[in-house]
Amino acid sequence: MTSPILQPAQVLRPPAALSIGGSDSGGGAGIQADLKTFAALRVHGCTAITCITAQNTCGVERVDALPAAAVSAQVAAVCRDLPVAALKTGMLLNAELIEATAAAIAPLPVARVIDPVMVSQAGAVLLEGEAIAAMGALLPLASLITPNVHEAGLLSGRLVEGRADMEAAALDLTEQGVAAVLIKGAGIPALRGVDLLCSGGELHWLESPAIDTPHTHGSGCTLSAAITAHLALGLAMPEAVMAAKRYVEGGLRHALAIGSGQGPLCHWHASLALSADPAIPPR
Repeated sequence: MTSPILQPAQVLRPPAALSIGGSDSGGGAGIQADLKTFAALRVHGCTAITCITAQNTCGVERVDALPAAAVSAQVAAVCRDLPVAALKTGMLLNAELIEATAAAIAPLPVARVIDPVMVSQAGAVLLEGEAIAAMGALLPLASLITPNVHEAGLLSGRLVEGRADMEAAALDLTEQGVAAVLIKGAGIPALRGVDLLCSGGELHWLESPAIDTPHTHGSGCTLSAAITAHLALGLAMPEAVMAAKRYVEGGLRHALAIGSGQGPLCHWHASLALSADPAIPPR
């Protein structure tokens, strides 16, 4: 019996990106959305899971936090071995997880994108009460924070209802020691698709088309993950943010009408331009 002829493998060495956040059992947001985004943008995704959610397109039914020491151990194990070039944080839930995450990422010489995940776009509070104060230990470590308008208001201590308020909140946050701020305007109906980047002391209004779809679950997680991936690939901050916005826009244009509630955006939308799969009919 002859031995099979082994074909040489093409060895790839992509940069790695680390997501520290919660698991979404429905697959539309959180760790799952981040990994899909990293893969779509050709970055190797790593994770440190902070909490487990039981959820679907209709809502969250249960949240269980992991021990803070388990999160610290995940971050240490990944960064000890893999070429992490950028990281992001998402749902941290409580003060212990926030403090452990801050301690774990402080010594890492990588780009850090902090998605506060404090208040939903609709205004629902997503953090335990004492955790909001604990965010003060995490934000100064960020290369960029990506609050929505409600989170920007909480962090800056001012009401954010329009463009002037967004500008004032962004400048307040940079004066508090945050390196760069991207305030997402979608929580204000007139500002869907309009975000504000404050970087290097300069304000940049970033406008893209507002996509008419109810299926936007995970869009905030996906945006911060796409920024992280592009930073890992070597883009400068403004270019990384713009590239991420284009990626999210494409995902919303091909949003997934799955489940009986709010579906997610399509993380693999780029492949739709390459081939039309008759097994996946348009909805």
